[in-house]
Amino acid sequence: MKKIVYSLIILCFCCAKIYAQEVALGFRGGVSVPNLSAGSGNQNPLNTGYSSRFGPEAAVFAEFRFSNLFSLEPMIEYSSQGGKKNGLQAFTTPDELKTMFPEGQAPQYLYADYKSEAKLNYLLIPVLAKTGWNISHSSFRVYVDAGPFIGLLISAHQVTSGQSQFYTDPAGQQALPGGTQSFDANTNVRNSLHRVNAGIEGNLGISYKIGNGNVFIEGGGNYGFFNIQKNAIDGKNETGAAIATVGYSYRFGK
Repeated sequence: MKKIVYSLIILCFCCAKIYAQEVALGFRGGVSVPNLSAGSGNQNPLNTGYSSRFGPEAAVFAEFRFSNLFSLEPMIEYSSQGGKKNGLQAFTTPDELKTMFPEGQAPQYLYADYKSEAKLNYLLIPVLAKTGWNISHSSFRVYVDAGPFIGLLISAHQVTSGQSQFYTDPAGQQALPGGTQSFDANTNVRNSLHRVNAGIEGNLGISYKIGNGNVFIEGGGNYGFFNIQKNAIDGKNETGAAIATVGYSYRFGK
């Protein structure tokens, strides 16, 4: 899959360079505010209840301008994804605790009050169609872009912290014996997730021309179309993030 993706990138790059009027190279960096959404009709206590987290966002790109209104922008993007939960939440009942219940009567989930953060990092490869307009006769230009991406999972960790009793109910009223337990852990969960995703990205920005260069600020987001969970017991989750970045590009004539 990686070889196919890289081959397509090289092919698109060569074709675009032949027909483009101008070529620019640039970079951007900023913040990603991702969250995990539960798949429709596949909700359970494990894949719901996430809120947004913060993470870094960075990318390098090339822009091939074919006219004053239209350009293509392939990109290699480091994207923080995931989400977090704080407070009373569910986890799959461990095998060692099932012995506390009569045979065959162990609940599927237990509950505890702790912090949990899914830190997922992807390499996204979007190809964005971009259109823009100069603001009067000034050096400012506004633009929008959108297009599909392929996402490759780089790393995935579930980071938990806090101490809590175990409960058999989501209200936290029925505690199991054994007292308070520690939830401090950093677990590599990469093998439980699909390595490849695909989706769409879009941005709205404003740039300012300085010689052959442009400084810009933009905001937008990305959304993955496919379930990232491998195991049915974990339910279904899709990735997505709002992003805000600043950057610089340098334009070369054909």
